Formats: sequence, structure tokens, C-alpha cells
Amino acid sequence: MAEDSAGLPSNYQFWMQKLSVWTQASTLETQRDICLHLPQFQEFLRRMYETLKEMDSNAIIERFPTICQLLAKSCWSPFILAYDESPKILIWCLCCLIKKDPQNSRESKLNSWTRRLLSHIVSTSRFDIKEVGLFNQVLGYAPTDYYPGLLKNMVLSLVSELRENHLNGFSSQRRMSPERVRSLSRICVPLLTLPDFEPLVEALLTYHGHEPQEVLCPEFFDAVNEAFLLKKISLPTSAILCLWLRHLPSLENTMLHLLEKLISSERNSLRRIKCFMKDSLLPEAAACHPAIFRVIDEIFRSALLETDGAPEVLAGLQVFTRCFVEALEKENKQLKFALKTYFPYASPSLVMVLLQHPKDIPQGLWHQSLKHISEMLKEIVEDHGSYGGPFESWFLFVHFGGWADITAEQLLMSEAEAEPPEALLWLLAFSCSPGAGDQQRARTMVEVKTVLGCLTKLFRSPALSARDLQAAAGENLGGDPRPPACQQLVRRLLLHFLLWAPGGHTIAREVITLMAQTDAIMNEIIGFLDYTLYRWDHLCVEAHRSRKLARELLTEL
Repeated sequence: MAEDSAGLPSNYQFWMQKLSVWTQASTLETQRDICLHLPQFQEFLRRMYETLKEMDSNAIIERFPTICQLLAKSCWSPFILAYDESPKILIWCLCCLIKKDPQNSRESKLNSWTRRLLSHIVSTSRFDIKEVGLFNQVLGYAPTDYYPGLLKNMVLSLVSELRENHLNGFSSQRRMSPERVRSLSRICVPLLTLPDFEPLVEALLTYHGHEPQEVLCPEFFDAVNEAFLLKKISLPTSAILCLWLRHLPSLENTMLHLLEKLISSERNSLRRIKCFMKDSLLPEAAACHPAIFRVIDEIFRSALLETDGAPEVLAGLQVFTRCFVEALEKENKQLKFALKTYFPYASPSLVMVLLQHPKDIPQGLWHQSLKHISEMLKEIVEDHGSYGGPFESWFLFVHFGGWADITAEQLLMSEAEAEPPEALLWLLAFSCSPGAGDQQRARTMVEVKTVLGCLTKLFRSPALSARDLQAAAGENLGGDPRPPACQQLVRRLLLHFLLWAPGGHTIAREVITLMAQTDAIMNEIIGFLDYTLYRWDHLCVEAHRSRKLARELLTEL
């Protein structure tokens, strides 16, 4: 049978008519008809949920105006509530109608109506309907007053029981059994996006029994993490931290979700990436526990290897590291964990130097810090074995990518007559091509030194032309073509020159037009300008004219 254009199964109207008949008559024949159709109706509910879960409540009501009638009639049928998984599927469908932050009275009324139905399903699964009705009648409560209160009290009671169980441990005679905790986590799966259930979800996540194996069911962890990623649940960081520590797939899925955002077709600015990072809670969680940091770090490492150092992944790593360091400084005021636990395979002295933010070091001492970083990295790389190979050292260095750009700026703005320091040349060459051998790195250093010699002479020139810069960056006549990494490094030197040289502003657009021969190079230039502005913000660099040019170029490109 063909699917209905509205998206729900084509027999939707058939079941609406059936429900109308079933609710209007209670004859023996009607009851037989209900029982005969229960399996097919449950399958219909399941397929309907698959449609509803992809939409928000407003879209559901707009496209399916009678959906509330269908669900209400289903929820008040004792036959349907008693059959197999039908109550659970009805709960799933009702959860799709809940609006977490209602914006108007209509949405608030829909939330209240939905909660009443959910309370009805939950209550009738534990008490006989007649008993509940008699209880209401004796106490003088209307169902609209009783059911929300019952649900709230039930959740608070379970939360209290879980916390007491955790505090009393083995000594408690009323200790909740692991089987009951596991069953409770399974029951919560379809309900966890309801605000009334958030305290129970949090209590389950932070609950620690004394069993050698995990007591909460994997489906619960998966559902909580999915709801967190889709912003359908609001939990404190401590609960999310417990989720990721107890269930590695949830942490991995969160990282994959973040990487998908970073490598999307839409270009993301560094500020937007920073919003992604903070919104994900990953830097904060990583600062709270080294195990989470190492998992995230390893995923970034694998992503860089698999994408051949994709700029989006590299930018994501550097923004994550900056947010992580900020959270670490806030979290570890009394150094809860030693730095060695976050970077177990790196040189502790190198980590300490790289963790220093350049803005906390006087600019006059930057040259000294860069030389120290270069010497330590070179010693590790040439040692062949200590603290991993060249890639591991490069991976640690690029976490703190700002140092490489400061190296280029320091070399460009040095005196024209001064010889570029070998240590800084080596650091620049290593940053662009960690896998290069000694000979190739030495050749890159010679190339960079030649380009720098020309650029430093032009730096103070009162009259510049694009042809001057093209000549300064040109490859040696008769020589082999530069490797791609070396070409990229020369382009970055030219971009630094355009932003800092007094005469660079007048020819910047023309030079960039000449440089951007491919879309890949244009994206590289855009990424450089975006990262430079982001880095200057963190360094509190004034350079008003350079900032203005970078913003204008970024807007135009």
C-alpha cells in the first residue's frame, strides 16, 4: 500500500476509525475486535513513532492535526495499555510532543496535556485504574491534580533511594539491588527527555554501586548521550562527566559529532568553533579527568592522520586546547591531577613551556622562549625514541599552534642585517613538515632563510609592489620545485608580511589574488586570516591597522 503524502502510514485513518469504534462501545464483539487487532496496531504505533521522532512538536501538530486524538484514545484503552510493548511505544510518541522550552500558552497547554497522559500510563502500570479512581474520589483530587503530583513524587522517591543506596553502601539493609537499578535505567530510556525525569537521570548517572560490572544498561547511556547532543535534556557537567567515564562509546560519539561539525561543507570561523567546543562540554570534562582528555586527544590525533592534517581538524584541536587550558586553570587551582597524567608520553619540561600563554610572557622574552622550545623539540626529534617519534612531538607542538605564527612574526620583524637564528628557522621548518628528513628540513631552512632575507629588506620600504613580493617569494631559478609544505610556509610568511609591513596594506588584495590560484589555497588564506584574528584577540595584540586589514580581507574573501 502506498505511503501517505503527509508522511504517516497510509492506514492512519483506518486506525483512527477503529479507535473511535473501540472507545464508543464496550460490547463483547468490540473487545474481540480489539484483541484481534492489537499486534497490527502496535506495529502501526511503532512505525508512527519512527515518523514523529524526526520532527519537533510544532511540526507534528501542523502536519497531523488529529494526532492528539489518536494518542489520547490509545492511552485510555486498557486493552492497548495491557498489550506487550504498546505502553512503551505510546510513551515514546508522547515524548515527541513535549516542548522543552514552551514559547507560548498553546505550547504550555500541550506540554501539560502530554504530561497528564504520561502520568496516566505510568500510574496505571502500577495501580489498578479503579483503585486510582477510588483514591482520587476519597481524597477529593481531580486526575489533573493527582497524576502530575504522583509522577513528581515517584521520581523524587527513586532519586532519594538511589542516593541513600550510594551513601550507605554495603551496610544498608535496604540496599537497592543491581537488577532493580538496571531495570530502572531501562525504563527511563523513553522518558528521559521529560523535564520531570531529569533528576532521576542525573541520579542514575552519578550512582556508583559496589558491583564489579556496570549496572546501568547500554541503551540508557546511548539515549542520554543522544538527547544531550540534540539538546533535548539539560544535565549538570558532573552528570555528563559520569556518563563519559562510564560509557566510552558515548564520549566517542560526542567527538564524532563535533568532528562532523568541523569538517562540514560550511566554513566555520574560529569563534564559531569555540562556541561548538564550549557547547560540547568536552574541554571542561577533559580538564576534570585525564582519562577523558586522552580519549579526545587520541581521536584528534587519528583524525589528523586520516585527513592528512586537514586545516579544519587542526583548527579544532588548537581551539579545544585553548579552551581545555582555560578550564584546567579554573578546575585545577589545587592541581587535582598532575600534568603528567594528561600528557603521559610527552616531555614534562616541554609541556610546561608550551602551556605558558604567550600573553603571560613579556614580548621581549618571546625570542628566548621560542629558542628554548626549538632546542627541546630538536633534541627529542633527533634522539629517535624518547617521547615518541617526530610526529608525536609535532602533534604536541601544534596543540599550541600560536607559537609557530609568533616564530614567523619574530623572524620577519627582525633587523634586515641580522642573521635569522637557526633555532627559529628549524622550528618553522619542523612546524610545516614534521615527517621530513634532516636533508629536506635543511633545504626548507635554506629556502625560508632566502625568502626572509628579501622580505626583511622590503619590510620598511616606502614603496612596495606586488611584483616585489612575487620576486621575493619566487623559487630559485634552475632548482627543483619546492615541496608543497615549503610552498605553504612561504605563503604564510607573505601573509604575515602583508599584515605587518607598513606598505603591505596597499598591495594586499593584489598579492592575494596572485597567490590564490586554487580554491584550496584560497581556503588556506581565509583560515590563516581567521586564526590570526583569533590569536591576536587572545594575545591582546593592539595593531589596529593590521587588525582592520585582516577583518576587511576576511569579509571580502
